[in-house]
Amino acid sequence: MIQERGKVYLVGAGPGDVAYLTVKAYNLLAAAQILVYDALVDAQLLQCVPPDCLKLDVGKRGGKPSTTQAEINKLLIKHCHQGKQVVRLKSGDPLIFGRCTSEIEALKASSCDFELVPGISSALAAPLLAGIPLTDPVLSRCFAVFTAHEPEVLDWEALSRLETLVILMGGQHLPEIVHQLVRHGRSHLTPIAIIRWAGTPHQQIWTGQLDNIVEQTTKLSLSPAVIVIGEVVGLRKYLEPENIYLDEIIRQEPGEKHSPVLPGNESTSTPQHMLSNFPPSSSSSSSPSSPLPLTGKTILVTRSVGQSSQFSDRLIASGATVIEMPTLEIGPPSSWETLDNAIAHLSDFDWLIFTSTNGIDYFFERLIAQGKDTRALAGVKIAVVGEKTAHSLKQRSLQADFIPPNFIADSLVENFPDRLDGKKVLFPRVESGGREILVKELTAKGANVIEVAAYQSCCPSGIPAVAELALQNRKVDAITFASSKTVQFFCELTNTIFFNNSDASQFLEGVCIASIGPQTSKTCHALFGRVDVEAQEYTLDGLTQALITWATNS
Repeated sequence: MIQERGKVYLVGAGPGDVAYLTVKAYNLLAAAQILVYDALVDAQLLQCVPPDCLKLDVGKRGGKPSTTQAEINKLLIKHCHQGKQVVRLKSGDPLIFGRCTSEIEALKASSCDFELVPGISSALAAPLLAGIPLTDPVLSRCFAVFTAHEPEVLDWEALSRLETLVILMGGQHLPEIVHQLVRHGRSHLTPIAIIRWAGTPHQQIWTGQLDNIVEQTTKLSLSPAVIVIGEVVGLRKYLEPENIYLDEIIRQEPGEKHSPVLPGNESTSTPQHMLSNFPPSSSSSSSPSSPLPLTGKTILVTRSVGQSSQFSDRLIASGATVIEMPTLEIGPPSSWETLDNAIAHLSDFDWLIFTSTNGIDYFFERLIAQGKDTRALAGVKIAVVGEKTAHSLKQRSLQADFIPPNFIADSLVENFPDRLDGKKVLFPRVESGGREILVKELTAKGANVIEVAAYQSCCPSGIPAVAELALQNRKVDAITFASSKTVQFFCELTNTIFFNNSDASQFLEGVCIASIGPQTSKTCHALFGRVDVEAQEYTLDGLTQALITWATNS
């Protein structure tokens, strides 16, 4: 059998946010078998790869132990020769300070197929997103891009004569940059802008002049940042978008604690490479512009494996950094016998109750497997719990006969539209561990409830590396739970893997526990001893709003 030929794609990740990833880069990530990525790659991009993709963090940290270039080269060659589709993901554009030459030479020497995929360089994206044009018919007829990682080797006399300068990796050497430019004839009144976390909801901008920018930013972390120097910086007030994320100087008192885990911050040590993707948890701004309500908050979203990321999208749109942690795997029950038997006798039932989209999905899967369709439900009334469950039913061209007003099972019993005496109710549900109270209360009102296993839920085998590192290093501000099972399995996963069976409530001290509704909150109280946020409307939109209120008040 001929082995499939491997290939290495040297891909530019853009300035950070997944929204600025090229379509080709996104498609390559979605099909990647091996992902080899750098320290400045945003955590969101790591979630674009398939679940079985091998993710290898080779991020470099200045002066600290890290994967050597020779080791990176060997990794690329090894997996390519094994016939794998390898994505070598680099921040920005792979050929702009991306150290690609060594990797390309090694791949060519080993007869490895490779392809370069461009990305948007932060040198171009950051000024644009800050409203600063790099060229102007009057103020800037040219610009230069360079790295200040080694300021002593630069020709400052030549650079000082250029109209506009764009500097990467210069935050640590800002005083030296200013000194050299003024020393070589640049006016101390020259405008300067420093743009950190460009292209993300955490974007921050400091503006000033060469004679005051160092004093303004003393003791602040300026990494990762793009520095723009020139008269064009003064055009920002006329060109900046009204909804720019965060503006101007973030002032901190001397001695105030700063986030130690930021890309490019040489004080950060391995093995915390991946956590460089997490911005500071909170900050204050003197800006007149209003940041998005969840800006500066890192939120861990627990969910089902393979579940849609619509909730995460809502949070990201509100400014949050989101880390997804699957804590629930949904699959078929151990036996279809009881469900198949119930479907064969649907006409015997008065009501059919669904409390989740999973119940709907597996019920209709078996209905079709038996050669039936929705006509088999003629004469059977349907009740659903939850807006999302109702929507799932509607997608099958069926309208629920009853939806309780509060989207919880308790409300279903309290507001049920029919007398239940003698009514036969079919309840397709999870095989174990849920809705016992609902069945008990329906039975107490005279209903004959037939429970059938429609699906099973179980705990995943592990935690994604991004989520594990964020929790271990206390980089999470809030954790969301949309069901009791996600709470239970979260505790099971964390206790087994890195809590070492210690009390999770102590480990999560200071982390906001956010619940979608009373039943989930009850489980949170049992396992964590508290709930900090509960949605007033028991939906994902309600949970989003509750988090926004929490962030506003915190």
